[in-house]
Amino acid sequence: MMALPAVLTSEVVPPAFPRLRWFALAWLAFWIPVYLWTWGWRNFLLLCDLAVLLTAAGLWRSNALLLSSQAVSTLVVGIAWSVDLVWRGLTGSHLMGGTEYFWDSRYPLWVRLVSFYHAGLPVLLVWAVRRIGYDPRGWKLQSALAAVVLVASRLLAPGWNLNYSEREPLLHRTWGPAPVHLAVVLAFLILILYWPAHRVLAAALPNRK
Repeated sequence: MMALPAVLTSEVVPPAFPRLRWFALAWLAFWIPVYLWTWGWRNFLLLCDLAVLLTAAGLWRSNALLLSSQAVSTLVVGIAWSVDLVWRGLTGSHLMGGTEYFWDSRYPLWVRLVSFYHAGLPVLLVWAVRRIGYDPRGWKLQSALAAVVLVASRLLAPGWNLNYSEREPLLHRTWGPAPVHLAVVLAFLILILYWPAHRVLAAALPNRK
């Protein structure tokens, strides 16, 4: 008896996030035009905004690798953003920076409130990865993405300092020529943000086999 093609006999796997993926699509339909109108297309070069797009793609495709990479990307950043926002609200000064725009009255308040996704996205991603399984390759994918985005930020948005591609946030200085500075920023992202987040997630969440 002739065997049926594998595509006809393989089990159809339902999406891991049947409702949430539609919510993610609706969020993009709202969020992209708002940010495009307020900040311009260059803002989508920011790693935190790129995380929104990749998270939506990961939820839609039930892709553990994409979701894991963005969990690595946003875990420390989301906490730092939230801490700086609260610190600014309580003391009137920024602890680390990065939330200055939130207090800029030139932009509508409702638009600034949309940026609260920085606080919610890591929670969503940890929950999603816990459900679907953590892919240990996520930190490597995110490191490669960051390298490409840093170069694009420097070339496509000169003067904007997107992703600190021109001046780092602590001392507000440039570390040598562009290749050296970008290498320093990338090393910081990998060693201080991505690798520690990877170790925590790999230990705390079930790994996807």
